[in-house]
Amino acid sequence: MLRRLNLLLLFCFLVFFTVNAQVTTSGITGTIKGEKGAVLAGTTIKATHTPTGSVYSSTTNSSGVYSIQGMRIGGPYVIEITNVGYPNKVLNDVYLVLGESYIANEQLSSSATELSEVVVAATGRTTRLNRFKTGASTNVSVQQISTMPALSRSISDFTKLTPQSNGNSFAGRDGRYNNVQIDGANFNNGFGLSDDPLPGGGGVSIDAIEEIQVNIAPYDVRQGGFTGAGINAVTRSGTNTLSGSAYYFFSNEGLIGRKVKGEYLTGLQESSTKTYGFRLGGPIIKNKLFFFLNAEKITMTGPAAGATNYWVASEDGVADPDKNITRVKKSDLEAVKQHLIDKWGYDPGRYENYTNSQSEVKLLLARIDWNISNNHRLAIRFNSTKSDKPSLVNANSGPNPRTNFNSYPRVGQNSMAFESTMYSTVNSVKSFTLELNSKFSNKISNQFLVTYSKINTDRKANSPEFPFVDIGDGVGTGSS
Repeated sequence: MLRRLNLLLLFCFLVFFTVNAQVTTSGITGTIKGEKGAVLAGTTIKATHTPTGSVYSSTTNSSGVYSIQGMRIGGPYVIEITNVGYPNKVLNDVYLVLGESYIANEQLSSSATELSEVVVAATGRTTRLNRFKTGASTNVSVQQISTMPALSRSISDFTKLTPQSNGNSFAGRDGRYNNVQIDGANFNNGFGLSDDPLPGGGGVSIDAIEEIQVNIAPYDVRQGGFTGAGINAVTRSGTNTLSGSAYYFFSNEGLIGRKVKGEYLTGLQESSTKTYGFRLGGPIIKNKLFFFLNAEKITMTGPAAGATNYWVASEDGVADPDKNITRVKKSDLEAVKQHLIDKWGYDPGRYENYTNSQSEVKLLLARIDWNISNNHRLAIRFNSTKSDKPSLVNANSGPNPRTNFNSYPRVGQNSMAFESTMYSTVNSVKSFTLELNSKFSNKISNQFLVTYSKINTDRKANSPEFPFVDIGDGVGTGSS
C-alpha cells in the first residue's frame, strides 16, 4: 500500500512538472485515406528536416490517424507517405510552427498500370482554424524577425504584433503578469520594478531567436503561469550548412524628429546606440551533431544610457533653466568640497560635467544539438547577459527618514549633487537548458526538460563609504 502511495505521489509530481513546462517543439498530425475515403491503417509517414537531416516517422492506426510530436520548428521538411499498393506521396516545403501541429490529411490513389511517386508542394496548405489549434496566439518566424524593422532589437518589438497587446500589456493586464520563457527556461523580470518582459537589459539577442509565440488564452495544459500573455521563444540551432553573420547597427539623436507643427525643436541632447555582434552555426558531425554561437554588445551614450546631467553651477545664486544653470552657487559647492577634503580626507568628486553617461549590455549564447538516434534528440543551451547602467542620485535615495525632495530632484535647477552620489545598476542573467525529446512508440513520446536560471540585480557605487548628507538653504522645499 505504501509503495502504491509513493508511486501516486511521484506521478502527481511529474504531472505538475509537465503542466508548468513550456512548449519548445512542433508536430505533424493527420489522417491518411485511400480511394473512396477508406482509411488506410499501417501507412508509414516519414518527415525529414532538410537542414539537419533529422528524421521523424510514424504509422497510422486502425482509424488511419497518425501523430508525430517533439519535432524541430521551422523547416523545410519533406514528408513521405508510403503504403503497399499505392504510389508514394511526397510533400515538399513543409514548415512547422512553434506550439502548433501541422495538419497533413492526405488521400492516396492507386494506379492499375504503374506505381509512381506523387510530389506535392505543401506550403500554405493548412488552415489556422482547426481542432488542433490551442487558443489565441501569434507566431513570429525567423524570416519575419530578420526582415521586419526592430527599433530596440528586443523581443518586445515583435510581441507588439499581437492584436491584444498595448506595449508590454496584453488583454488589459499589467506586464508583470506575463510569463516569458526561452527554450523553456523562465526569463521573467522577477523583481517587479518595471513591466519590461526581460531582465538584465535584453536577455537574448534577437539574432539568436528562431521563433516567438505569444499566447493569450491557451487551452494547452503544457502552458500556464500567466494571466496576461505567455511569451515563448526558441533559440536557433546549427544545421548541416556552416553559416553565420556579423552585424553592426548605429543610431543617434539624428533619427528623432526636430519639427513639430512647423516649429523646429532646439536643445536636443546628444545620444547614440551602437550594437555589434556575430552568430555562427554549423555541423560538428553531419546529420548528427550541431553547434550555434551568438555574441552581442550594446553600448549606449546620452539619455538612453541612464544618467545625464547638463546642469552647471551659477555664479550669483540665480537659476536659469533655459541655459541649464542651477541656483546653487559655485562658491558654495567649492567650499563644501574643500571642507570634506581638509576635514575628512574625502573627495566627493565633480559637481558638474561628470555624467559621461555610458552603459553596456553584453549577450552570449551557445547551443549544442545532438541527434542521438531517430527516436532521441538532445539539446543543450547556455546564455549569459551582463549590463551596467549608471544613475544619478534621485529624490528617494537615502535611508529613512528621508529628506523631502518631492518638489524637485536632487540634481536640477534647485539643487546639485556631487559625482560620488552616483550609482550603477548591475544586472546579471545566467540560464541553462537541457532538453531531451524521445519517442518510445507511435502512441508514446516524452519531453524531458531541465532548466536553471539565475537573475541578479545589484547596485554599486564608485565612492568609498561615507555618510550621505543633504544640505538645505534653511528656506524649505516649498512642499506641503
